Amino acid sequence: MSENSNLPALSKQISELVLAGSLSHAEQAFSEAVETHGDLAVVEVLSTLAPQVTALHLSGFDGGKTSLATLLVPPKAWADSLAFFAATWSDDMIEDDPERVAETLFAHVHGIVFSADDQERRAELLMEASATDHGATVFAILFSMAPKEMLELAGEVLAKGPYITSQTSSDSDVAPLAIELAKASEDGWDRALFELFPDFRHSGDIADAEYTDDPDEEQQFLMRSTKELLYRLRKQVPSSRSNVPKRGARKSIGTGIFS
Repeated sequence: MSENSNLPALSKQISELVLAGSLSHAEQAFSEAVETHGDLAVVEVLSTLAPQVTALHLSGFDGGKTSLATLLVPPKAWADSLAFFAATWSDDMIEDDPERVAETLFAHVHGIVFSADDQERRAELLMEASATDHGATVFAILFSMAPKEMLELAGEVLAKGPYITSQTSSDSDVAPLAIELAKASEDGWDRALFELFPDFRHSGDIADAEYTDDPDEEQQFLMRSTKELLYRLRKQVPSSRSNVPKRGARKSIGTGIFS
């Protein structure tokens, strides 16, 4: 920004708007900052917001909604915010329809990663997110929506390595994201797979595993369910759920909201 002194005031304004539930007004403030100071103003603000606030704001947008924050959030800031994404999930939500919760999470991650056709930014986003324990769990949740396809994809990744392309035998919506993760970070890809399939410690073993579609036939290897992984992610939220701000609570900054 032309005047760094403007940054704290803008960050405070954005935080208060998000916590008040005024996402559209927060986006308007971002837009005005871009017009006045350029894209870097929004990048700087997003890098200074508390990750809880970033999570609340970004959770209101997916691939079908336009958001400057989605387009410009720094990879590290997004990775940190993912730790709080599960904070508002209730037991009822996870118990009654874990697949729907996972689909909402997928819409968010997919919307961020594919928000722009920028391979370098995409790789940075995936590397930062998958480098954390909560990030590995997030990707494992998404992979749990298509476990058979992920096992098949593990074989393709093992065989083709960095030469793997988006052209795959899988028709799962999760597959393109999984391929981008494998290309961006071999370690991140492995961590997510091992989080979903904790019996394995080597990609080669996963690639050789056979998945059964028969619900009456027991899998030959341990696989965490979507529900189990959702609970696992919620337990990784850095602060207790009762202290995580709910959108629209209209609490002021500095009152121990996140303590």
